[in-house]
Amino acid sequence: MNMKVLPVRIAFFVALTLCAMLATGCSRNSMFGSKLTLANYDKITTGMSKTQVEQIMGPATTVETKDMIIFKKTTYRYEDGKNFAMITFKNDEVDGKDTNLSANP
Repeated sequence: MNMKVLPVRIAFFVALTLCAMLATGCSRNSMFGSKLTLANYDKITTGMSKTQVEQIMGPATTVETKDMIIFKKTTYRYEDGKNFAMITFKNDEVDGKDTNLSANP
């Protein structure tokens, strides 16, 4: 293979990859399919573990943990564009949840 052609091919591949990332907004959800759906959100019930939630929803976009002296509070926030879901854990079990997902997209 001609050594002058190799850098051109590499540059083309890098440019193509960057264009694909820009076209999808660099979102892992756009590239792999979002688990942030109302159907998945509805599967989350009080008392579930973090592992159970992650099996349904995947890894959270952000995680915040606070030690409240008598209990530990962790909040998982899932985001996909303007859509979000927040799952609140008390001592590592689901204690509450909130979302702006609706049945009519």
